[in-house]
Amino acid sequence: MTPANPRILPYGEAALGEAAALIRRGESVAVPTETVYGLAADATDSDAVAGIYAAKGRPSFNPLIVHVADMAMAETIARFDHEARALAARFWPGPLTMVLPLAEGSPVASLVTAGLPTVALRMPDHRAMQGLIRASGRPLAAPSANASGGISPTRAAHVAASLAGRIPLVIDDGATSAGIESTIVDPALRRILRPGPVPAEDLPGYATGVTPGAITAPGQLASHYAPSKPLRLQAEQAAADEWLIGFGAVTGDDTLSATGDLREAAACLFDALHRADASDRPRIAVAPIPSTGLGWAIRDRLARAAYPRG
Repeated sequence: MTPANPRILPYGEAALGEAAALIRRGESVAVPTETVYGLAADATDSDAVAGIYAAKGRPSFNPLIVHVADMAMAETIARFDHEARALAARFWPGPLTMVLPLAEGSPVASLVTAGLPTVALRMPDHRAMQGLIRASGRPLAAPSANASGGISPTRAAHVAASLAGRIPLVIDDGATSAGIESTIVDPALRRILRPGPVPAEDLPGYATGVTPGAITAPGQLASHYAPSKPLRLQAEQAAADEWLIGFGAVTGDDTLSATGDLREAAACLFDALHRADASDRPRIAVAPIPSTGLGWAIRDRLARAAYPRG
């Protein structure tokens, strides 16, 4: 039986050993990556993957990212052409996910790919996720460790609050460094499917966007990363009932970066949204964010967070 509140263990050999044992038993555990905290389970076990969907309340048509420790593991899962290998050499380990054709005999469960002939694959650059992959001996499917559609977690406390009663364990290794989910690309189409910490400027020749309505990779739902309160964008001042998240010259109840640093803003984004959602104000407002560099990824997350929900 899953406890009402997950155990939170500090990163270390004991935490990795306990988490790996849970993974091998088909359970899911929360673990940090350099982007956000992920809800990890054995990507080769259909029942374990189903447990991720159940814990998150995630639609089964939304595929999951599979995390690998090295290229040897990656090549058992997906097929790499010249472009994919070049991206892996440049950006892995790191916050870049590639959507690649499944390898023949790929061991990942079909539920991971939501029935698609492709798989979203990433080699993370974080000691906790890397350690858990190696300790469990499994590639790990791991979406963000929060209830589906909610604000992504950048701290262990965010996970515990969002998934209380749904998972047994959280490995705590402090706040995540990037603070937003990985950039997702399709090397075959040379297309950016989701903006993230690897900016478009570092991917010359890559177009942006996907076919409207098509779900080809994680993080493409129109409403996603959302707080429970209405969210207004491009706000230069707050209304009386709003909690204002500032940026640069726009000050507020909180700020993403007082100096206008987009890297700092990305790292602080979800943490600030969690604080705003917990405030005594019924609405949230966010200051204008530039559309250059990491600003594009921040604006993408905010637009999805503000998307009208029925």
